[in-house]
Amino acid sequence: MPANILLVEDEPAIQELIAVNLTRSGHHVVRVSDAETAQRVVRDALPDLILLDWMLPGMSGVEFARRLRTDERTRMIPVI
Repeated sequence: MPANILLVEDEPAIQELIAVNLTRSGHHVVRVSDAETAQRVVRDALPDLILLDWMLPGMSGVEFARRLRTDERTRMIPVI
């Protein structure tokens, strides 16, 4: 079953590698390069899974994950 995956990765080559492989596997991938943009994407539509880089420009991946866990709406989204 295809999943809607939010990929939060600031390194273009890594982002491309992950996105291409997930797309080839039949998943829909939304790519963003920072946590602030990821927050806006999640606000508009909840993904099935978030692949989150630890070190991002601006807000860190750790801080973004903490915010996801404190919000009732996003608390149960799996984050890797």
